[in-house]
Amino acid sequence: MRIRAAGKVNGNLWYLGRKESGMYLLEGKQESMLISAGISFILGDVLAQMKTFGLDGNKIKSLLILHSHFDHVGTVPYFKRTYPGIDIYASLRAWDILTMPKRIETMNDFSRMVAASQGFQDVLAKYDTEWRNDIVGKTVADGDILAVDGMEVRIMETPGHSSCSIAAYIPSLKTLLPSDAGGIPIDDAIFPSGNSNYTQFQQSLEKMKDLDVDYYCADHYGFISGEEARHYTQQTIEAAGKLRAQIVEIYNKSHDIDSSAKLLTEELFRRHPDYFISKEIIAGVFGQMVKHIAKSM
Repeated sequence: MRIRAAGKVNGNLWYLGRKESGMYLLEGKQESMLISAGISFILGDVLAQMKTFGLDGNKIKSLLILHSHFDHVGTVPYFKRTYPGIDIYASLRAWDILTMPKRIETMNDFSRMVAASQGFQDVLAKYDTEWRNDIVGKTVADGDILAVDGMEVRIMETPGHSSCSIAAYIPSLKTLLPSDAGGIPIDDAIFPSGNSNYTQFQQSLEKMKDLDVDYYCADHYGFISGEEARHYTQQTIEAAGKLRAQIVEIYNKSHDIDSSAKLLTEELFRRHPDYFISKEIIAGVFGQMVKHIAKSM
């Protein structure tokens, strides 16, 4: 079952934000952890939901970044500046990216552009969500375990969507939080977004497929529970194979990366006209995919 409304995922985990972009709060008795951080314009919704659900921001002791793309780290600056004692965790590669001045500038530009396209400029004006050089944190790697009041959060390196992608798995809750290293559950479909290295993306899916999962928590379009969650990674593997074959077919007709990316973008928006990321950004995503797959051919 696909659930897109904010609320409780299971006993200790909450989904916050909007259907387009969300984040998770793992709540313990003494401390809590934010997992992923969404796009910046969801912050007003997140704060209102925390108040409604009785979630205490002062209990947040850590925030886990699953990858460094702008639409997954948007609320980090607010939470770190509001609660300076929070430990921010990310992969080594993510910290490399998040400390590059040019990347920071691009993240802020993209956040403003998408907020404007969705009519949320007021949120960015009200809250300080700009990335600057004051956000630092700790590094996690494959096999590391973080703890929240005794609950284990296991880290898996899952590159492919981005070079810095990691996934989180909570064994006690049978919950996988892969961010975009897994398939995006858009409408009733699956979008396998293997941006930076499609081959690594497919390998990372294989790495996650045998986990015992009752809840699959995506960063876009909510979470999945029950029978669908148990089979979702395998279904994503199949969807990724089909998309790769489609990319090969389209590229072989033109042998042109840009025109192939344009066709793929048009097809995505034909099927999902309300997708919240702009066509310009998605065309860049498909361009990365086509470039990698063409090179591998």
